[in-house]
Amino acid sequence: MPRTGRPPVTSRAEILTTARRLIDDDGWEKLTIRRLAAELGIGPTTLYHHVRDKEALLLLLLNEYAEQAAPPDLPGDPRERVVAAAQALHDGLAEWPWAAEVLTVDGFVGRLRAPALRLVEAILDGAVGCGLTREQAVDVFRTIWYYTVGEILVRARSARRGDITFTDFDPERVPTLAAIGERWPELVARDVYPEGLRALVGGLIGTARESD
Repeated sequence: MPRTGRPPVTSRAEILTTARRLIDDDGWEKLTIRRLAAELGIGPTTLYHHVRDKEALLLLLLNEYAEQAAPPDLPGDPRERVVAAAQALHDGLAEWPWAAEVLTVDGFVGRLRAPALRLVEAILDGAVGCGLTREQAVDVFRTIWYYTVGEILVRARSARRGDITFTDFDPERVPTLAAIGERWPELVARDVYPEGLRALVGGLIGTARESD
């Protein structure tokens, strides 16, 4: 008798498309191999033939996203190239905040394919173009990376938790906080990443040059 029902899935593209849809609908935290397999109509064991675990699946999604994205048009000036590449990295992660969570390890660059490393290369190359050594360029990238990922994760988690009221500050102990009071959520919601990034890059490059 011929088989009935949905045939086993062997396409990696279909697996990644379904995983992306589940993440978009319910968030990456609720994505599991078992749930993805059920959505595809196959058993978890079959799915494990394609992806080792959830982390490997998310890395595949990141690499596919980077391969499909058009590379940004970066300026020729090396310092401006560092700023523009970092901003593009930030903007990409802002669309996929879960990606920042997955990449919160210093060795993540060894787990991505070349298209996903374009912006990392642009930051390093720009720093070297500003007169820094390769070692100093790595320090610049690492600091920018921490700043960027921190900003993305704090904003993503703050959005999930909602507003918190700031009304109980003791003006004798924390007078500045007490004066800000209820304006705190409004003030921290402002997008000051570009200004902070530019100041950070300028300070990092200037300090590295002075240390030579």
